[in-house]
Amino acid sequence: MAKAESYRALSDDELRAQCQDLRKEIFKMENALSSKKEDVQPSSITEKRRNVARILTILRERE
Repeated sequence: MAKAESYRALSDDELRAQCQDLRKEIFKMENALSSKKEDVQPSSITEKRRNVARILTILRERE
């Protein structure tokens, strides 16, 4: 999921769960990148951060 339109179709609880999952993935990817255990694309971390920002923006708009 990358488009804001697809996130807008989800409920608040689903968005919060998605955000939490993305943050966990970012954490794992950053650890793997720093320890050089896995081949991680830094651009994928940036993309996930932007998706978290999209989700938080949508949640804030709904308040």
